[in-house]
Amino acid sequence: MIGIYAAHAQSFLLVLGIITTLAFALPLFFAPLKWARLMLFKVPEDTDLNVYFGRCLGAFILVVEMMIFRGAFDPAITRITFDILFAVFGIMLVVHLYGWLKEIQPVTENLENIMWAVLLVLAALFYPLT
Repeated sequence: MIGIYAAHAQSFLLVLGIITTLAFALPLFFAPLKWARLMLFKVPEDTDLNVYFGRCLGAFILVVEMMIFRGAFDPAITRITFDILFAVFGIMLVVHLYGWLKEIQPVTENLENIMWAVLLVLAALFYPLT
């Protein structure tokens, strides 16, 4: 199962990069509170800390996106890009499972558990073997 679609690893990274940049990185970086409301989070009256953390997360995601796009076009780093994605997807799954178990996040974030698990499986399927 691992690497069954390895020949398409770079195409997978390109599609993943486009989707996640538009759906997560840019919205979090430029409009974290709007994104939070869209995800059904309750936004407190004092929002400075929320904006700060949201933009920091958006910036972190943009760094990952840069790596994804580099891996999509540079075969020399495609494999390390996948290794990084395994770490990101795995850690994000743990974060969202914890929030679900503690009942401290909205249903939209609980549903993200499915997305992170699917991304882990896809990363395994497209993992470049060489």
